[in-house]
Amino acid sequence: MPLSMVPGGQEFLIKKISGKEEVRRFLENLGFVAGAQVSLVSKISGNVIVQIKDSRVAISKEMAQKIIV
Repeated sequence: MPLSMVPGGQEFLIKKISGKEEVRRFLENLGFVAGAQVSLVSKISGNVIVQIKDSRVAISKEMAQKIIV
């Protein structure tokens, strides 16, 4: 299921990152790698704020759809 569709407050394990190589590299630099724990903090107009590796990161709806949990 894409990260953009998960309920808030629960932790999920990232299974894979889809998309073009440059998108995958960008997300990897933010800490979004397969096997990492991520939790949804809030969702505003489809855009999400997530907690990953002791950091909060805001990403767009399009980016969140490329992260499969």
